[in-house]
Amino acid sequence: MSEEDLRSAAQPGSGEVTATVIVNAPAEVVFKAFTAWERQSDWIPFTKVRVVEGDGGEGSLVEAVTAVGPAMLRDEMRVVRLDPPYEVRVVHCGRLLRGPGVLRCTPMGEGRTQVVWHEWFHLPGGVAGRVAWPVLWPGSKVSLTQALKKFARLVEAGKI
Repeated sequence: MSEEDLRSAAQPGSGEVTATVIVNAPAEVVFKAFTAWERQSDWIPFTKVRVVEGDGGEGSLVEAVTAVGPAMLRDEMRVVRLDPPYEVRVVHCGRLLRGPGVLRCTPMGEGRTQVVWHEWFHLPGGVAGRVAWPVLWPGSKVSLTQALKKFARLVEAGKI
């Protein structure tokens, strides 16, 4: 992928989704668990995640493949910034899913952390994609929120 293509993918798209959860664990623990890329397969339904280039740090390429029956979606993400224990920035740079994403960990005291996961996707399909987004968006928000809740439970149980 060229630098220009990555810059293009990094521009926020018109599809936007945000999910938030409070995790009863310190930000350092939450951040480390989130950046254990392959372990995301434990809490994102129907999805296998792996690092395909690099060590999982800045510049790495992470692939998430979601498969439900015969349908499959491949999501490639370039890790563009790690600011432990506060922020992870990625750029979705695959053929279908493109756009920036950020996960923020905000310490709340008493070993609690607020996690906010925000994605801005370039919508495929031109006008049809923009028209379909309001119908698809509630499902994507619910799915992302449920995944984060499972992530929180696993972190709180010390399983990630």
